Amino acid sequence: MTTKMVSSTDDRQLDAIEARLAGMLRPVSPSRELVQRLRSRIRMPRRSELVVRLRDWQRLMLVLGGVISGALVMLTVARALFHIVGRRDAG
Repeated sequence: MTTKMVSSTDDRQLDAIEARLAGMLRPVSPSRELVQRLRSRIRMPRRSELVVRLRDWQRLMLVLGGVISGALVMLTVARALFHIVGRRDAG
């Protein structure tokens, strides 16, 4: 019976905290100056530039190989950590 009373008190406290956070965390729209500065910094390449980059197949293969190698290294490290942590918990 005491756990029921404690949990209802906790629920009330959580509701009060959520209500307070909802009041504090309102969306803020950026100023127009900020948006214009960001747009001037971000430059999307023209379609012809993209085609030239894709035709450079040697660089494309190098990048693809690097991505796959990085993924395999991360997978290997994750499996090794899983093995180490798993053995520690079982023993």
